[in-house]
Amino acid sequence: MTTCKALDIYDTYMRFASGKKVREDSWDYVVVPNNAMMMKDKYGISFGKNIIPEDQDLSDRLFRAGLDMLVTTGFYNTNLGRVMYPTKEEVLEGIRKAPKKLRIGEGKDMVECMSRHGNARKTPVIEAGPTGAPVSEEIFSAMMQSYVQEPVVDALVSGVLNTVRGESASTNTPWEIRATLAEIRHVREACAMCGRPGMGI
Repeated sequence: MTTCKALDIYDTYMRFASGKKVREDSWDYVVVPNNAMMMKDKYGISFGKNIIPEDQDLSDRLFRAGLDMLVTTGFYNTNLGRVMYPTKEEVLEGIRKAPKKLRIGEGKDMVECMSRHGNARKTPVIEAGPTGAPVSEEIFSAMMQSYVQEPVVDALVSGVLNTVRGESASTNTPWEIRATLAEIRHVREACAMCGRPGMGI
């Protein structure tokens, strides 16, 4: 198998800097959905009522469609407003070098994420939480605790405080920093209160 040079941060930045200029709204509402529909048709992707594919042929087509989608669509850099297109070889090399397992959390609360294949007997790791959604500071702690206390939940995906001490947690302001620190404190306190201080976030 041939391998290609891994991209470092400098290579990646230079490729973004010279990449195709695209407006963010065009990327979100035109490029991505149009390419997704194109891949759906090209690879004959249809789930019907079964949203989790169980036959190997559909699984293979989904992988090829995803690979083609990434190479065709690329990565969008919102700060630069430009797109970087990886090659098929770079994507496959990245998959080859990706870790086979990942430990989340610590101590008795640590869980191990491993790749799973169709109809695997090993149960999946369950992450729960508002996943980056804005949450009122009045209910933030209680909401985090409601996820942590569920025995089936293995790891937490935090929400985002939309205000802190009544002030808007606007981007690029000191309030954004204060909100982030408050989020971390609330989440850690919720984990400790539920007897799961080492739960991964």
